[in-house]
Amino acid sequence: MILITGAAGKTGRAVIRALAERAESIRGLVHRPEQASALKALGVEEVLVVDLRDRGKMAMAVQGIRAIYHLAPNVSPDEMEMGKVIIAAAKSNAVEHFVFHSVLHPQIEAMPHHWQKARVEELLFASGLPFTILQPTAYMQNILAQWDQIIGNGKFPVPYPAATRLCLVDLEDVAQAAATVLSKPGHIGAIIELVGTPPMSQSEIAEVLGGQLGISVAADHLPVELWERGVRASGLGDYQVRTLIEMFHYYESHGLIGNSNALRCLLQRQPTSFPEFVRRIAGKGDNDHRTG
Repeated sequence: MILITGAAGKTGRAVIRALAERAESIRGLVHRPEQASALKALGVEEVLVVDLRDRGKMAMAVQGIRAIYHLAPNVSPDEMEMGKVIIAAAKSNAVEHFVFHSVLHPQIEAMPHHWQKARVEELLFASGLPFTILQPTAYMQNILAQWDQIIGNGKFPVPYPAATRLCLVDLEDVAQAAATVLSKPGHIGAIIELVGTPPMSQSEIAEVLGGQLGISVAADHLPVELWERGVRASGLGDYQVRTLIEMFHYYESHGLIGNSNALRCLLQRQPTSFPEFVRRIAGKGDNDHRTG
């Protein structure tokens, strides 16, 4: 059986779908009881409501588990503590394979949530557990938060300049890569960058959106102050806001650049291109793709 933490999020659900296609038995961990039914519908055999910082409950959650896919909550100030807890539980129960969902370039101290993942990687190196680390870049799916403005106003708002260059990856490719690593031998000790595209400026992203959708789309530099006002109104906390602003500043200065060769080898095909992604999403209709 494979244990997935953070199972109710968009990444967790994508990985679950990919594993269910391979008839893997899955135990999913969630934070709230109401999240269980949706995971059961995806094929999760067991759903447990567990705080990832609770050592006793985590020790029970890993019992009978062959492999773990560890997804920490997005931009969590407690990521290192959660890592300590689950790594200790995995070690105590002699888990055969620990797969950590990290991030592209975790060694960048200027982005605190990247830096925390590097600290969890260090814990994993020292644990003696058989491990694989996956390091995805920014998801193509992140643009879907602005989908209404893209379609309705022809604007692609981003909180950094239009010239900012990022490599992207399709979440569905990440999920397939994760399922391969979890279900097939040969990946112990690997650290794998999951990158799907060459570096793309925000203007280039907008151009592709417009070309595939048949409308005019332009990148619109959203001042950080306006971005902050909106996310605070939606309930985002101080740590998350500060951390994401630091990420925006890093992106503006340096971008986020990786290489797609590793993902291509793992998938045994070309990673999904951004135009392919836009065509796929556009074909699903407006109500089908923006769930978090």
